[in-house]
Amino acid sequence: MKNRKTSTAATIIDVAREAGVSTSTVSYVMSGNRPISKETREVVESAMQRLRYSPRSSARALASSRSDVLGLVVPLRADVNVGVVMQFVTAVVTTARTFDKDVLLLTQDDAGGISRVTSQSMVDGLVMMDIEANDPRVEVLAARDKPAVLIGMPDDPRGLSCVDFDFAGAARLAVQHLAALGHRRIAFLGSPPASLQRHATYADRALNGFLETCSSHGISPISVACEANSRSLVQALDSIFSEHEAVTALIVHNEGLLPILGENLSQHGRSLPEDVSVVTIAPLEVAGSAVRPWTVIAIPAMEVGRAAVEMVMDRMDLAKPAELRLIAPVLTEGETTCVAAPQG
Repeated sequence: MKNRKTSTAATIIDVAREAGVSTSTVSYVMSGNRPISKETREVVESAMQRLRYSPRSSARALASSRSDVLGLVVPLRADVNVGVVMQFVTAVVTTARTFDKDVLLLTQDDAGGISRVTSQSMVDGLVMMDIEANDPRVEVLAARDKPAVLIGMPDDPRGLSCVDFDFAGAARLAVQHLAALGHRRIAFLGSPPASLQRHATYADRALNGFLETCSSHGISPISVACEANSRSLVQALDSIFSEHEAVTALIVHNEGLLPILGENLSQHGRSLPEDVSVVTIAPLEVAGSAVRPWTVIAIPAMEVGRAAVEMVMDRMDLAKPAELRLIAPVLTEGETTCVAAPQG
């Protein structure tokens, strides 16, 4: 690596290039948020000294065209759980601070806000959430000369980097766990109808993963979209148990139902887990706070949000190719699943 003089204040991108590492590695060396080998730390610190890099220097923004702001596009639609969305927002904001970036929150669901902030150089890069299968915002974002990452997997990402939890894999893991316990009639309580109608990718992928895995295991699938309220849950359970008496297990991909699910199962004459086993796909904080901990496949909001920011920062060097990254699911057994009772 060559020493070089600069007439402008160095940025974290310059340090990463000089050290031959990613920008996220430089960030971790500075923040201490992750263990870094002694050798790598010394290489990065040496590069910082050569470039006279000062991460807190206000002159850095003035000496370049960078705004030191990342945009976060997160439409607050009626069919999304705001509490879960805010976990992702928190992850993005806290990670951005390790890169000395502020975050501009855009809550409109059209492309106008994206065009405005990118054309006026208000942000250095963008993270976009709540992606739909054929999302019109993706085309607009792809046409802009800004590093961008999608939290979600559209049918055609148009060359943009994407990161998300593997919702299809989560549903697959849930079916496999229940099938191993002997359950042969499994119902899926999914996202609200509006999420499925607009083809939110997390809703589509979870449902498709459930259907495909049931088919491969010879299990007749039952799926019901459900609003996150008592009235919709009662109707959903009425439908499941009146038409499918032999159902012995539920997979719930709708965290808003969890506080009221146990009571509603009791009202339908089912005890948990003796009569009905339940696996939920939800944030661990939601599932683990119950009096009886749910068997859960946790949605890792912090990990996804952190990865999105790291990928945007790495894409500041536009030569870096686009990346598609899925975070693998992990099942944590709670007290809501057990061996299926003999039928008949």
